[in-house]
Amino acid sequence: MNVLAIDTSNQILGVALLKDDALLGETVTNIKKNHSVRLMPAIDQLMRDVNMSSDQLDRIVAAKGPGSYTGVRIGLTTAKSMAWALNIPVVGVSSLEALAYQGRFFNSYICPFFDARRGLVYTGLYQWQNNRIVPVSEEQNILMEEWLLNLPQENIMFLSQDINLHRKEIEQHLGVRAIIPDGSAHLPNPAHLAFAGMNKQPDETHTLVPNYIRLAEAEANWLQWQKGKQDNG
Repeated sequence: MNVLAIDTSNQILGVALLKDDALLGETVTNIKKNHSVRLMPAIDQLMRDVNMSSDQLDRIVAAKGPGSYTGVRIGLTTAKSMAWALNIPVVGVSSLEALAYQGRFFNSYICPFFDARRGLVYTGLYQWQNNRIVPVSEEQNILMEEWLLNLPQENIMFLSQDINLHRKEIEQHLGVRAIIPDGSAHLPNPAHLAFAGMNKQPDETHTLVPNYIRLAEAEANWLQWQKGKQDNG
């Protein structure tokens, strides 16, 4: 099975191609540039590099959030459009789950997170079981301090592109139980996204939507305004 994976849900732009259980190639950049402009050229170049045409694809996997509202939409819309045009399955995978794969083989809890500003994070808790990442808590948008106070009293690996924003608070609350790796371990890998979505049940192409966990501030304000209008008759 040939699988194309797409991740533009955060700062990373990642594209990977799998053939069965083998990685054929991947493209990863960690720069703040317009994903909407660079995504399709990256896909095209990678497919040329591995000598594969789009009609040879069997499945497309996309990171569906949480993360950047615009970034999530770009990747998911591209994946859905390609899947519809090629008449192949599309699978949406949590961006947190994909990042949690960076802690595979760690024998305790794995906590991926993305900064959500104002002390909030998007996060969840995972474990590596039977050669796959398994969620052990629901993903949520929560104050980091509240999250840390309710974590299990065991070693926990923290993974995030925003680790330096929260490192001090994590270490203050967990001490030596906080396992924080170095460098690229904090960046999601599109190959892991592909492996995560390879055996999942496909989504319905037209109903697959981003998982923002919380509404964008503008949308939340608009809904509040609409509710106010209704309440005032």
